[in-house]
Amino acid sequence: MVFPIPQKGRYLQRYNDHGCRLVVGCIPYRFKAEGNERPPNEVEVLIISSPKSQEMMFPKGGWELNECIEQAASRETLEEAGVLGKIEHELGKWIFKSKSQEIYHEGHMFPLLVTEQLDLWPEKNVRKRVWMTVAEAREVCKQWWMKEALDKLVDRLQSVDVLSTIHSSVEQSFAPAIEANLEEEEDA
Repeated sequence: MVFPIPQKGRYLQRYNDHGCRLVVGCIPYRFKAEGNERPPNEVEVLIISSPKSQEMMFPKGGWELNECIEQAASRETLEEAGVLGKIEHELGKWIFKSKSQEIYHEGHMFPLLVTEQLDLWPEKNVRKRVWMTVAEAREVCKQWWMKEALDKLVDRLQSVDVLSTIHSSVEQSFAPAIEANLEEEEDA
């Protein structure tokens, strides 16, 4: 796989109407398979280290002028974490202050259901990546807005799980009646 060279500098960066730099990122996640020490189907998230410190976070970076928001989020996740996957509906938007400068950023986060984890990626030599439970990720990620995005992802996954459980139980409840109707139609 050939990777584009990560952009350096801010000349292609997007800014909002208030002068906030627009950044986008993903919370890469997967469902743990059976046969591991963790319960099957438990959600795991991928955390990466900062290249300048050992601080842990989710992949994120600048949204460039020549790409849509989903492309930017996917690109940043590939460059920083070395994973590919399916980008899902945006988790939200946050305004936060840069740690290194006296400026504000507008951050957008997306869930990314990981389908492929690469052995080589553009920032492999400057970052560590670690799969961990949601609780572990909440503990090591120090950025409040990323923790809020993680909470939104967990809420969304739990509501989808609840809906699928309800749908399954409703199907089971009505299955005998549906089968009886089908048999009556065949006899008629």
